[in-house]
Amino acid sequence: MTFAGIDIGSTMTKVLIVDEPGETLAAVIGPTGVEHRHLAIKVMDEAVQKAGLNFDALDFIVATGYGRINCPFADKQITEITCHARGIYSLFPYVHTIIDIGGQDSKGIRLNSEGKVANFIMNDKCAAGTGRFLEVIAETLGIKLTDMGEISLTAKGCVQISNMCTVFAEHEVTSRLAEGAAIPEIVAGLHEAIATRVVNMVRHLGIERDVVVTGGGAKNIGLIKAIETKVGFPVFVPPEPFLTGALGAALIGRDLVRNGASRSQERRLEGVTFFK
Repeated sequence: MTFAGIDIGSTMTKVLIVDEPGETLAAVIGPTGVEHRHLAIKVMDEAVQKAGLNFDALDFIVATGYGRINCPFADKQITEITCHARGIYSLFPYVHTIIDIGGQDSKGIRLNSEGKVANFIMNDKCAAGTGRFLEVIAETLGIKLTDMGEISLTAKGCVQISNMCTVFAEHEVTSRLAEGAAIPEIVAGLHEAIATRVVNMVRHLGIERDVVVTGGGAKNIGLIKAIETKVGFPVFVPPEPFLTGALGAALIGRDLVRNGASRSQERRLEGVTFFK
C-alpha cells in the first residue's frame, strides 16, 4: 500500500509518498505558483513517477497547507498544524515544541506526550519573521536568500534592526548601508530580530526542551544559531525542513486507512476522472 501527502504552502508545494511501514518512496518540492491546482498536479505527477507508481495506485492522499482546498484529487484535507505535528513526531518522538518558519507565516506548536497538538500560536497577519521578509531584505542587500545564513556567520558584530514591518525594515537596512554598515553585520541583525520575534511568540506556549525548527527558515544556519541563542540550548532541524508537513499528511493518510477509511470514490486529475 502507498500513501501520499501534499503540502501546498505559500511559496513551495511539497509531495511525499510513503509505503505501509512509513518508508519514503519519493519526495518532490516545487515552487507554488498562482495556479495552485495545476502546480499540485504537476508536483504530484512527478512524485508518482519518481516512486515508480501510477496515480491510481495511491491508496490515500491527504492535502495540507493553505492551498489544500485547491487539490481536487485529495481524499482528505487536514490543517498544516496537525500535519506538521504528525511529521515531526515521527522524526523526533521526544520533542514537545515546534517552531515553523514558513514563507508567509510563522507558527509555534506544542505537543503532548503522545505527539498530539496541545496548543499552537501563529503569526499570519504580516510577513515579519517569515521567509518572505528575508527574501525582500536579501534583494535590498543584493545577495541571494540562500546565502544569508553563511554570510551572517562571518559577521564581527550585529547591527540592530528595530523595524520588523517589511517596508520599514527595508528602509532601515538601506539607511544602515548608507551609514557604512557591513552586510554580514546587517544580516546578523536581521536574524537576531527575527529570532527574538519568533521565540517571544512561542514562549506564550511555554518552550520545553527539546525544540525542532522546521519550514524554509530552518535551512538558514544563521537564523538557527540566533534561535538557539534565544532559547538557550541547541535546537533540532529535520533532514529536509520543507517536507515535515507532507510527511505528516502521508502518515495521517496511512493511519486513516489502518482505521478503516477508504479513498474517495472519485478522483480528478487534469480533467480525467479516476474511479475506485
